[in-house]
Amino acid sequence: MADIATRIAYGEFLVEEAKKNDRLVVLDADLSKSTKTADFAAQNKGRFFDMGIAEQNMMGVAAGLALSGKIVCASTFAMFAAGRAFEIIRNSIGYTHANVKICATHAGITVGEDGASHQTFEDLALMRTIPGMTVVNPSDAASAKLLLSQAVNDIDGPCYIRLGRAAVPVFYDESSDLKIGKGNQLRPGTDVTVIATGIMVASAMEAASELAEEGIDVRVIDMHTIKPIDEEIIVRAAQETGKIVTAEEHSVIGGLGGAVAEVTARLCPCRIEMVGQHDTFGESGKPAELRDKYGMTAKDIVAAVREIY
Repeated sequence: MADIATRIAYGEFLVEEAKKNDRLVVLDADLSKSTKTADFAAQNKGRFFDMGIAEQNMMGVAAGLALSGKIVCASTFAMFAAGRAFEIIRNSIGYTHANVKICATHAGITVGEDGASHQTFEDLALMRTIPGMTVVNPSDAASAKLLLSQAVNDIDGPCYIRLGRAAVPVFYDESSDLKIGKGNQLRPGTDVTVIATGIMVASAMEAASELAEEGIDVRVIDMHTIKPIDEEIIVRAAQETGKIVTAEEHSVIGGLGGAVAEVTARLCPCRIEMVGQHDTFGESGKPAELRDKYGMTAKDIVAAVREIY
């Protein structure tokens, strides 16, 4: 199957969901062609609102619509959602426990040529600090649709769903058994566990296959939900393999690496290495080149496993 960006899956999900869910309303901040909400807008007049380049106002309106009984998907780039609108998300959406799904696209280093001002490595950390906020980071297009459906239909409250600009491999399908709040073990292993999220899951599987040729048996877990994080699967990995490598397209400070370390420190201390953005800003460039420069590739996971093994 061809590589597909998770933002593409988001746009397709909205169009299909609108046919069966008349409570669904979509807001965008003048980026509907990029966030892929444009098709929903064209087919659902009166249920789509372009709020202009006013992200804080968009989140306030989203809260009002949700508290009036609507299910709201509010979309813009991750930097502008989690960064620019943080205070409104915290007070108007989080504090009121409004049924708003913040569907933030163009996250991480793979924004590419848009450069450091648009590359957000802080969004997962920011969003998981908000009480009651569910934080989801799908790894491919199929899992994005599955998890978006659960966020919209099964969770009555605020969610942050992280989506990407760049096309990534698809390895799930519509029948995959994924549940928000439960990590998914993709590969068994007894020597080291790699816990990955988002686009780094495919890289983790690639790394595990390479390491198997060296005789290193690597367990791979897709931690698509950052909050509430699956403590049980983390503790089991720590007990059974004794070593964990985390992998994320995000800062290791407060992201998946930090979240996993919090769990192991409290429940089952073990050695941890973290693959991700290490306290630096990015720069403009091709997504693949940037991932290589800033250490977020399969080869970086391989190196981390070798280091810890």
